[in-house]
Amino acid sequence: MRNHRPWPRALGLYALLLVLAALFLTPLVWLLVLALKGPGEMLEFPPHFLPRNPRWQNFIDAMTFENVDFLGYTRNSLILSIMYAALATISSAFVGFGLARLPAPGKKAIFALLVGTLMIPHMITLIPTYLIYSKVGLLNTYWPWVLSGLAGSSFLAFMFRQFFAGMPRELEDASIVDGCGYYRMFWRIFLPLSKPVLATSFVLSFVWTWGDWIMPAMLLNDEKSTLAVAVGSLYRDSAGNIVLHLIAAAAVLYSLPVLVLFLSLQRLFIRGIATSGLR
Repeated sequence: MRNHRPWPRALGLYALLLVLAALFLTPLVWLLVLALKGPGEMLEFPPHFLPRNPRWQNFIDAMTFENVDFLGYTRNSLILSIMYAALATISSAFVGFGLARLPAPGKKAIFALLVGTLMIPHMITLIPTYLIYSKVGLLNTYWPWVLSGLAGSSFLAFMFRQFFAGMPRELEDASIVDGCGYYRMFWRIFLPLSKPVLATSFVLSFVWTWGDWIMPAMLLNDEKSTLAVAVGSLYRDSAGNIVLHLIAAAAVLYSLPVLVLFLSLQRLFIRGIATSGLR
């Protein structure tokens, strides 16, 4: 007979998972509640949790706010996020494949250096990055994201390396016997087998770019900037006061593309994390 988990222990585990799920969902629920409140309700004290009269019109007002070209900023964010995610995924896969499969001297030292760069805080590189792009005349263009994507990501390269290193050696030997070079082997055999890691890499790099406020604010003007900058900076009335209920509504709309992307690739994303991060 199969051994079943004792009911008290199973119920306790499910209860813990429900509590953790509630904690993670609380900020999203609170954001949605704020997005449905009116301007006066945002400043009430003590505050009411639920809006008295839910204002679904807030979402339309957020998209048609006079100072914010919502669809234009959304287009800019999608262009940057998709472009960077695609380039970073492919270039990081190249690096990971080379570190996992190519017989090259000094490969372990290069891999150690790659892992070491993960410990460098992103904030430290902001000023040098700005100065470099300023010197070469790439401010207010999308070239910084193209170049960053082509350079790949240390974390994504590490993830691909772990995945490719776990693939059977016989697969590589059979490819060499059939006359495949490493370049063709990568495109025809290893890359098609790495769909979970490709999906994981694309989702992570898309979210990094979509949620980035600092780089667009630092490198782009208002016309070419992204939705993150618009939501964080441009919802103000004629007196310069922050319009809180419209910011909340815009933030809900801002989070939808990420949720849709994750839910559509959820299974591949989980498989990618499980197969590449535990080797």
